[in-house]
Amino acid sequence: MKHESQQEGSHRHYLALAIPLMLATISTPLLGAVDTAVVGYLEAPHYLGGVAIAALIFNTMYWLFGFLRVSTSGFTAQAAGKQDEKEMLVMLARPLLLASAAGIIFILAQYPLWQTAVHFLQPSSAVQEEAEGYFSYRIWGAPFALIQYVLLGWLIGRSHVNVALILQLGCNLLNMGLDVLFVFFIDMGASGIGLATLIAEITGVLIAAVYLWKKTGFTFSVFSWASVWEAGPFLHMIRMNRDLFIRTACLVTVFGVFTSIGTSFGEITLAANAILLQVHFIMAYFFDGLANASSILAGRATGKNDRFLFLRTMKVGAFWSFLVAVCWMLFMVISGGWFVGLFTSIEEVALTARDYSAWIILFPITAFWGLQLYGFFTGATKAAPVRNSVIAAMALFLLTLVLFLPEWGNHGLWLAFIVFTLTRTLVLWAYVPSLMRSAFMQTNVKQQKIM
Repeated sequence: MKHESQQEGSHRHYLALAIPLMLATISTPLLGAVDTAVVGYLEAPHYLGGVAIAALIFNTMYWLFGFLRVSTSGFTAQAAGKQDEKEMLVMLARPLLLASAAGIIFILAQYPLWQTAVHFLQPSSAVQEEAEGYFSYRIWGAPFALIQYVLLGWLIGRSHVNVALILQLGCNLLNMGLDVLFVFFIDMGASGIGLATLIAEITGVLIAAVYLWKKTGFTFSVFSWASVWEAGPFLHMIRMNRDLFIRTACLVTVFGVFTSIGTSFGEITLAANAILLQVHFIMAYFFDGLANASSILAGRATGKNDRFLFLRTMKVGAFWSFLVAVCWMLFMVISGGWFVGLFTSIEEVALTARDYSAWIILFPITAFWGLQLYGFFTGATKAAPVRNSVIAAMALFLLTLVLFLPEWGNHGLWLAFIVFTLTRTLVLWAYVPSLMRSAFMQTNVKQQKIM
């Protein structure tokens, strides 16, 4: 078993999972970057502000249900470790039902959602008009976006990473192409960005559904409904999803406060912060691809009670995530902020973004280990420490704002964000010993008996 674990947790095997997952996940922030860049080349900053505001609304909605992908991946990987085909199908059915119901509720509640967002963010009239056009199209894709989370999580949990790559990359490339068509050729402004996203989300679900039907034989009749609602596993899923929901609610709060404060500094600063956040998301999704690879192997190790594989993967994951962090920092230091010009032709916005770009250079080194650990905790389906780390980080984020925002302005806002990122990492790191004890309790008991 140890020899098998050495092969499964090797650098080669890890990268075979991580590289497709990085390519798949990086296409998501690249899509956001293209959204930003397309409207950034229009003649006024309110187009960019409109996309930033509307994207925040959907990030808020969908991030709150991000647990659908994460928990589906973790539970499916554990079932794969047990080589239980029926359980893997059950792990797809449960979140699919939840995703469908949540998406329909979002559509029905679209008016109060929009009014609440406008009341909280207080955009200018020009920004609000563009944001509303984006929102009015994209809201109809809510069920498809959430279902796609589940489908991607299940494919990743089963190690079908190449399929996940093709699906996500293909749909995002379609979205980018439609962005250019609707904005530059049909002159739809921010509304065109929303319509492009809606079409891509529907297309992604239809393609994934055909794949599942053709390649896995998935239908709701292959298992009993009693297995879907089985009390013990169902409650474990609910507890994990509850903790991940709380974690995501804290993240949404932090980004909501960040954007709201940025709005108060005016359209130029709002647009500059939107560009820098897109750079942050690109980096974060690189780390997320690595964390997904770690989550797969951690889930498999937990499913077959293989402590050696778990520890081996942790070392390999730490090595590659640190290397990526160093590369990102060197790239941004050497580039001197030229990448800002890729997102906008408005000189004032570009200059403002460069003024604050030093904070983004700090993000990789403060975030890489925490995001890597996130993959291990979710793969082992232990979400309470993840929840606690973000609660603590949010508290320090708010405290830093109180202390530094009045004197430092937007610099104080970015300082608070870096403090938030570092705190997440340090708190989650402190939970690693308890993770090892709880995830491999049976192994520890057997070792004690032998001794």
